Amino acid sequence: MMSSRVRGRILSARGLPASELCEEFPDFDVSLRSAVSIARRLQDPLAELVKIDPKSIGVGQYQHDMNQRRLSEMLTGVVEDCVNSVGVDLNTASPSLLSYVAGITPSVAKNILAFREQAGKFLSRKELLKVSKLGPKAYEQCAGFLRIPGGKEPLDNTGVHPESYEVAKKYVNIKDTTVARTNIKSLKSLGQTQTVDLDAIAKTLDIGLPTLRDIIKELEKPGRDPRDELAPVLLRGDVLELEDLTEGMVLQGTVRNVIDFGAFVDIGVHQDGLVHISSMADKFIKHPLEVVQVGDVVSVKVLSVDIKKKRIALTMKGVK
Repeated sequence: MMSSRVRGRILSARGLPASELCEEFPDFDVSLRSAVSIARRLQDPLAELVKIDPKSIGVGQYQHDMNQRRLSEMLTGVVEDCVNSVGVDLNTASPSLLSYVAGITPSVAKNILAFREQAGKFLSRKELLKVSKLGPKAYEQCAGFLRIPGGKEPLDNTGVHPESYEVAKKYVNIKDTTVARTNIKSLKSLGQTQTVDLDAIAKTLDIGLPTLRDIIKELEKPGRDPRDELAPVLLRGDVLELEDLTEGMVLQGTVRNVIDFGAFVDIGVHQDGLVHISSMADKFIKHPLEVVQVGDVVSVKVLSVDIKKKRIALTMKGVK
């Protein structure tokens, strides 16, 4: 059996954030730091994965043939878009996560952490203005991407920018004058606008319709964890190992990686199965991305299982 130390070194080589974890847990063995990182990925994947250089995650077959500077710029941009789209918990975020937020530099991120350790958790977004080197312009840029669960203002836990708070509250009063503004679930219910005349409300509030739609969209999803919105994967309880798979078995899985010749699908065992491009559709396709993307939930059928080589061949043809 592989020792925990060797296993930890292998995990670190796959891109685990060893340097930052060394600072957090200087007395921990590398295998323990790896275990901490893996556990954190289950709790908050984005917060942990941003500690890794995007190039180290493995983003394609030919990434090493590209201009490395250009590749780094593009991947960093994608990470920034993800962070700003999901949002950041201001009271738990690490400096590495905060530094990806628009308007926050690495030095300001460290200042936020220092302020949090000294003054305690943030109770409102306005307290950011007390952080050293975080001025009004930076606050204007970053405030809408930072979340404060359980703070003084419920809207601080949404993507609504402080500049639009008054408009959001007026919309609340129009939709339901009896709603408890401190109840975030009530705010969420206000996002259900199927029977509301948005054009009339936008004119009443004297704002553009796109702005109103953005505000309502944020009220629909308070908080910052988008995983609840994803379609659940129905994994079978009797399929846990390669040995449990049989030819012809139909399963559901999640697409983990898309490459030129197919896609790898997680079906609940320790090894991802491969759907070859020729087995993805009943018609000719030039690339697997025409059919699937990373994160898609798909139904597949087992074609073959090679236990010795740990290979699983899957097909999507004729599977509903």
